Amino acid sequence: CDAICPGDGPRGTPCNRVRACAKAGMPTVAAFFRFVPLADPATQVAPLRQLAAGRGVRGTVLLAPEGINGTVAGDADAVAAVLAHLRALPGCADLAPRMSEADAMPFARLKVRLRPEIVALGLPDLRPDAETGTRVAPVAWDALLDDPGVAVIDTRNAFEVAMGSFPGALNPGTARFRDFPAWWRAERRMFAGKRIAMFCTGGIRCEKASRWLLTEGVPEVLQLDGGILRYLAERPARTSRWQGACFVFDERGALGPGLAALPA
Repeated sequence: CDAICPGDGPRGTPCNRVRACAKAGMPTVAAFFRFVPLADPATQVAPLRQLAAGRGVRGTVLLAPEGINGTVAGDADAVAAVLAHLRALPGCADLAPRMSEADAMPFARLKVRLRPEIVALGLPDLRPDAETGTRVAPVAWDALLDDPGVAVIDTRNAFEVAMGSFPGALNPGTARFRDFPAWWRAERRMFAGKRIAMFCTGGIRCEKASRWLLTEGVPEVLQLDGGILRYLAERPARTSRWQGACFVFDERGALGPGLAALPA
């Protein structure tokens, strides 16, 4: 079975390779997020947990007033049922998760949680659904790495950066994502006259960080669309500029080209 799945097909239909993996008994993995105002996310926790648990799906889903964020795994039909439930939420009809497969179940249990933010920057009133940075597809990303007028920032935590990154990317050295605003305000003078480009694992931290930089008056912010995971899925290993491993928050530990699991 192929180790790469480019994502959902028309109307959220899993791709043929995910179906093949499911037939082979390999868990289907769906990673997703959506910044969208949810009027009462607390009411969504129990129904989602009941559905996912009843279908044997494991993983983590966070719900907050700003949207949804999660990664879940299970058999293809069960994962599809969870995604259908999420797409019924207001503003989530076109939710397009990144689909992949795992050799074994990558999660020990199911967690569905209510949080103030779906990714913790300490700014729950920020509105990434209103405006974010300009998304750059993986095929165009390498040109930014080679542009001396562009400062490329890795927005992940320091331990993640230590495992792998793009050559020349700046490491803020943060212990947690909520430290990013303080780092930027302390270092922003070094970016005078530079265009800003940023990346993270799957794109969610860049959605929030780029929105925040725009509110800080940065005129242009670029971000890797789909994050490192999309880059690894779409860029051939022989031409990829990625160096090292990409840490993921599940039992796979770390991924490499083609989203193949690597030792963490």
